[in-house]
Amino acid sequence: MKVLLRDDVAGVGRRGDIVKVAGGFARNFLLPEGRAIVANDGIEGQAEQMRRGRDLREAQDRSAAEAQATVLAGAVIPISARAASGGRLFGSIGPADVVDAIKTAKGVEVDRRHVVLPDHIKETGTFEVTVDLFPDVSTIVTVEVTAAK
Repeated sequence: MKVLLRDDVAGVGRRGDIVKVAGGFARNFLLPEGRAIVANDGIEGQAEQMRRGRDLREAQDRSAAEAQATVLAGAVIPISARAASGGRLFGSIGPADVVDAIKTAKGVEVDRRHVVLPDHIKETGTFEVTVDLFPDVSTIVTVEVTAAK
């Protein structure tokens, strides 16, 4: 069954694409959820309009991500946390804590899912953290974790 996607669907296609999917998948998921409409002969114009809107929105999102990347590039983000005398933290610092510290230090709002930490930070010190703002747009910030007084 050929359908026009109204939203991005993982593993199927992006908004504005006309794709061929299994009939049951279309009838039971895509159509009732409003994520697609049945593609007929006259729908090509609507698909092109949806693709243009998608491309424009992506260009705006990319430029906003690049602006954020220039602000964050090489930034040193201080985080203060309770720690034992040996530098081991009581708890850990995760992506949500890094996002809060970035907002406080630089005034830039970043989604916590964009912060790439291989593992939570569990000791004081300096760590490099990658922030993926958009596909192909990422930056590295330095997080300095100090013991709270």
